[in-house]
Amino acid sequence: MLKQIVISAAAIVFSASAFAQDAGEIRQVQAGQSCPGCNLFQANLAYLDAENVDVSKARLRQADLQLSTFGGWNFSGTNLSIANMFGARFNNSDFSNADLTRANLVGAYLGSSNLGGANLTGANISGANLSIVRGLNQPQLDRACGDNSTMLPKGLNVSACG
Repeated sequence: MLKQIVISAAAIVFSASAFAQDAGEIRQVQAGQSCPGCNLFQANLAYLDAENVDVSKARLRQADLQLSTFGGWNFSGTNLSIANMFGARFNNSDFSNADLTRANLVGAYLGSSNLGGANLTGANISGANLSIVRGLNQPQLDRACGDNSTMLPKGLNVSACG
């Protein structure tokens, strides 16, 4: 019985560490270096200015990306759920198949970024400029919310946040 308890406790400890952030990987990205597939959970990337960084398939859940400039970044397949992206600039970045569930994109600029297949469920895009993004469609926007200052490609619309 004691052996089973010890084994169970060890399994819990090892599985919890698999979800913890990796400080070294976070420092790597803060220095403007690519880190595809990295665990950047709750990373502080606020006020960062870096170009052409690959964080594809990374875990950026609950990360702080506010007021940063991310030109040419690869966020494809990245988990950005519940991320704070307030006022950030993402010119020509790739968000294809990224998880932006409940992300805060208030006032963000997405330039000519690719949003093909991105999950925008519960995302707040109030005041965001998505006017020249690629790959965005109405079903994605039907799961997000915005306001009358949200800029979208012609023919698309978003419901007001409640």
